[in-house]
Amino acid sequence: MDNQTEVRKFILLGLTNLQGLQKFLFMLFLLLYLSTLLGNMAIMIVVACEPRLHTPMYFFLCNLSCLDIFFSTVTVPKMLAGLLLGHQGISYTGCLSQLHFFHFLGSSEALLLAVMAYDRYVAICNPLRYTLIMSPRACLQLAAGTWTTGFLHALMHTVMTSRLHFCGPNHIQHYSCDIKSVVKLACNSSQLNVNLLNIITGSLAIAPFVFILFSYLYIFSFLRLKVQSKEGRRKAFSTCISHLTVVALFYVPVIFNYVPPSSGSSASWTMIATLMYNVVTPVLNPLIYTLRNVEVKRALKRRLFSRE
Repeated sequence: MDNQTEVRKFILLGLTNLQGLQKFLFMLFLLLYLSTLLGNMAIMIVVACEPRLHTPMYFFLCNLSCLDIFFSTVTVPKMLAGLLLGHQGISYTGCLSQLHFFHFLGSSEALLLAVMAYDRYVAICNPLRYTLIMSPRACLQLAAGTWTTGFLHALMHTVMTSRLHFCGPNHIQHYSCDIKSVVKLACNSSQLNVNLLNIITGSLAIAPFVFILFSYLYIFSFLRLKVQSKEGRRKAFSTCISHLTVVALFYVPVIFNYVPPSSGSSASWTMIATLMYNVVTPVLNPLIYTLRNVEVKRALKRRLFSRE
């Protein structure tokens, strides 16, 4: 950076300034965060310990649970500290790190949900070749591809943000180092950063979402026309509805935040949308998959009540 007054620390303004509301929000988000940790860890442990669940669908579900734990942990502890102690400072390096891991884990989850839709498509529409197509090697490659793509996407934003000069206001109108809120504080032009956010991140949100929609349109058409058994339809619909619910909870606020024009929404609406896919969705994922999935519920009962 050039020899000028540089910002070395940012101030996260958080969700609200009202002290009474801050205490309530602290307790609420602490409960949600602990529920995220416990629920997703329970799924990972059950899948790892239950041989019947060693299938591609549950392998990807474990990846989703792992991403949800890390994704929440990137922002929620800092947000909780801010609600408890007031406005929180974060160093320039810490802000870039938080921005990087937020986009790394968030974009990886967006891609993983598309991979899970592909897994359901193969399982339902091409069951005879399912074990061949979704082999352990293929599953590892798909999972590694989602994590790697997410990392490279985040690295692009981190590098481009690090090239900006920050020499003026340092108050971020968010509970985390949201990239849109950060680039607004830059002293030099951030138009390239905004364009990359609109084009690359917007495409990374829209493309998997469209793929998921077309996958499930084909799946539902296949079930209606080719599957005569009501029990077969019911079982297939059960796993599909669980996944579609998670997709809707995650993608709707993501698309609201990152599809152009990305700078058109207010700071408060941006924070609400971010809370939905960063805090609320990771809590609900374990509940959605366990409440609607008979195999997971049975495995949980066997593990919890093994002595009986």
